[in-house]
Amino acid sequence: MARTLAPGQRSRIVTLDVNSGEITLVHESSEILYEAPNWSLDGSALYVNGGGDLYRLAFDDDGPRRIDFGDLPELNNDHVLDPDGMHVFVSANDGHIYRAPLASGEAIRVTNDNEDGRLHFLHGVSPDGATLAYIGLVSREDGSWAPANIFTIPAAGGDDTQLTDDEYPDDGSEYSPDGEWIYFNSERANTGAGHAQLFRMRPDGTDQQQLTHDERVNWFPHPSPDGTRLAYVSFPSGTEGHPADRDVIVRICDSDGGNVRDLRHLFGGQGTMNVPSWAPDGTRIAFVEYPIADGGAE
Repeated sequence: MARTLAPGQRSRIVTLDVNSGEITLVHESSEILYEAPNWSLDGSALYVNGGGDLYRLAFDDDGPRRIDFGDLPELNNDHVLDPDGMHVFVSANDGHIYRAPLASGEAIRVTNDNEDGRLHFLHGVSPDGATLAYIGLVSREDGSWAPANIFTIPAAGGDDTQLTDDEYPDDGSEYSPDGEWIYFNSERANTGAGHAQLFRMRPDGTDQQQLTHDERVNWFPHPSPDGTRLAYVSFPSGTEGHPADRDVIVRICDSDGGNVRDLRHLFGGQGTMNVPSWAPDGTRIAFVEYPIADGGAE
């Protein structure tokens, strides 16, 4: 079921200049809860999900325009553009990942029906478009969820490869622009419930390195187009998972975790910045904030 706005709440799609801090409001809605903006390859538009659909939001247009994917199941907020600029990979609420044409049309399923009943949540596409990095989630016999791990699969379909096998959840797997790293967040170094930090590893799962070491809960590292910086969402200490409707900080740091800097304090969390969020020229990031009248950060 797609998320909806609370009474008095708005979704504000904004861009932020990472050098000056200047905020630009792109679109605001009190009807649809938009989530997870990423950019077209030419920088002329954003792609956002809302109400289980994907929308194109051109900077020179009047508002978001829904993309028709035919009979594709309702979408969640995990969508990443194919480097060909003509397609997008999306996660649907049936637990599978699909490749669909940005100009509208029928989607093709990529992921497998695994024996473990795995759910697939897309976060990264390799720079050459050949491989997807996703989060696999499996239900235990008692109905609880096993810790999420990172997998890859060929973008054209094929065998899955498991890269992590943790007793604590991993999430947000995203490739560096040169394809040399997969960045992710993990609770493996936790000092308390829900305490996630940023990590990276090689695309084969080796050389795993912790990048941040603070007491906040850090999620969804997004490498800049030149690979030198990461943008991410930082939750208050003690937050479990990446819930909606929290006072969070959008932060930036060097690709090795150094020089952490706050960019924006906002009311948001889940949906704010779940997918690759940098403008192609590396000067801006896009995200969504969810202010509530008489409550939450404005």
